[in-house]
Amino acid sequence: MKKDNQSCVTEILFLGFSDFQAMKVLLFLLILIFYLIALIGNSLILILSSTDPTLHTPMYFFLRTLSVLEIGYTCTIVPKTLQHLLSESQTISFVGCGIQMYFFILFGITECCLLAVMAYDRYIAICKPLQYSCIMNHRECIQLASISWATGIFVAFGQSISIFTLPFCGPNRINHFFCDLLPVLRLATEDTFRNEVAVATVTVVFVTVPFLLILLSYVLIIATVLMMPAAENRRKAFSTCSSHLVVVSLFYGTITFTYIRPKSMYSLNSDRILSLLYTVVIPAFNPVIYSLRNKEIKAAFRKAIGRRKALLS
Repeated sequence: MKKDNQSCVTEILFLGFSDFQAMKVLLFLLILIFYLIALIGNSLILILSSTDPTLHTPMYFFLRTLSVLEIGYTCTIVPKTLQHLLSESQTISFVGCGIQMYFFILFGITECCLLAVMAYDRYIAICKPLQYSCIMNHRECIQLASISWATGIFVAFGQSISIFTLPFCGPNRINHFFCDLLPVLRLATEDTFRNEVAVATVTVVFVTVPFLLILLSYVLIIATVLMMPAAENRRKAFSTCSSHLVVVSLFYGTITFTYIRPKSMYSLNSDRILSLLYTVVIPAFNPVIYSLRNKEIKAAFRKAIGRRKALLS
């Protein structure tokens, strides 16, 4: 019976930017620019940190993983959004919606976990420097990254299956520009209270817990740094964490306000703006933040340019 009900809805209609008809071209260009910056910036960090031997360290291993996540995150949502901005038809197939939601959750949850792992890496580097190479060995890095990916895969599979096995035999329009959990869930034609509780629980556990671990790591880092006698050592210690702190603040700030704020503060316009921030703008900012505030990335880039010029000459 569920299968028959599910076959009622064969596609999802997005209404996300239907009230911005006069600005669609401008919106398309802005999103395209940020998309290209995200792709080029994250790809550049991925290539530089993979090819330069001086960047084969745990911190850059996790940064490479973050770049892969950001590329996957934007590619899951932005191409379809750009297509809809240029087309009269703003639909996605029911199966395509399920796939988009699955990868959206996978990359989002994995990034939450990875940012916590990166904070742990900084904690070991600053608070236990003599044991750093022993604790954060290659095997440990792979295990921590694998746990992050496995968590994302597990949560994405569970959430997607629980939502898309519901009967969808009513309206097929959502006031959004991609298949986010709650807008799609509201289309189901049976009581979704349990599913909403499950979404809220997953959000609290897999967003709040990693954030608390990040906070704990930085409390311990700050306590250690403040005990350092030399001001120069304190400055260097804080500088190694600054980029990660900015990225965490941007990512968790938008995610928290989007999914954990009171219902009284919800509005369609703010939801779309926040969604654009964490799906388009922040993935473009992350490589800029890491490259502008990181001397090693700049040095690797200059070496790569030097090698390129030497080959051409």
